[in-house]
Amino acid sequence: QVQLVESGGGLVQHGDSLRLSCAASGGSVSNYAMGWFRQAPGKERQFVASISRGGDNTYYEDSRFTISRDNVKNTVYLQMNLLKPEDTAVYYCAAGATGYYMRRRYEVDYWGQGTQVTVSS
Repeated sequence: QVQLVESGGGLVQHGDSLRLSCAASGGSVSNYAMGWFRQAPGKERQFVASISRGGDNTYYEDSRFTISRDNVKNTVYLQMNLLKPEDTAVYYCAAGATGYYMRRRYEVDYWGQGTQVTVSS
């Protein structure tokens, strides 16, 4: 099974940009639908962005974010621009093994441990 390790989180200011990375091991990211979810304190984990198994489709909850995949590095990225305080959350990398797409929590088969993103006002 694939293991996912996120990195790149931290404390930034309103309007800053940040790029999160998700390094996969034990499996190739090109064999999974890959995505990002986030969970703010007291809220449910919600969808942020995903890329289809074939890499030909991307889906977003917010146009400020861009997901990309590097098959050689076996890593998925989330570029976040114009960050707002309401973007503060733990961001989780996710992999879906069964479907071609992934946008719902039930479509996720593997989760990373999460990385904290805090945006100050």
